[in-house]
Amino acid sequence: MDLFTFLTCPPNALNGDAAHEFAAAWNVEFVEKGRRIATQGEPDPMEHIILDGRATSQISDPEGRGVCVSFNAGPCVVAPNVARTRNGTSLVSIDVVADALVAHMDSRALTELMLVSEPIREWANGILQQELARKADREWCLAALGGADRLAWFREDFPRHEGLFGHHLIASFLGVTPVTLSRLRGAERNTAVD
Repeated sequence: MDLFTFLTCPPNALNGDAAHEFAAAWNVEFVEKGRRIATQGEPDPMEHIILDGRATSQISDPEGRGVCVSFNAGPCVVAPNVARTRNGTSLVSIDVVADALVAHMDSRALTELMLVSEPIREWANGILQQELARKADREWCLAALGGADRLAWFREDFPRHEGLFGHHLIASFLGVTPVTLSRLRGAERNTAVD
């Protein structure tokens, strides 16, 4: 999807003039599978939109074990910079897992546009509210649900993602081991056959 079309789509649709102005402020590039668009612990002043392709956000511990905290299947906005950085340093690594078309903008430039354009400010605030709701939903899921219910929640909230992202990433996102996720899927198959 091209950037102008994305910016004019609900739920945060901009009108044509504002969308043209806003789209012109972004840089769009092709990013190959396996590349990283942000690295945990390194400076990351950018905002990102995945127009096509897929990426994941992961947090790694000192031993290098990663936990998937977000899926990005284009077209979508990657979590806003303010929600994934501290003092300009990235809290997550964003890995491209399928060739992607990615739009980038310096977060300071976005802030400046928000100050002078009410439609852009409303768009950005809507994106931030959606991200906060997603994070709260996942937090609730991890705290309140068992494995089978987490998988059901995932399928309801992310209906395409099970076919787009790898088994180990989904298990990590749901806070279960890959073996547990396999067992949950197997139990479903066995129940469906009975």
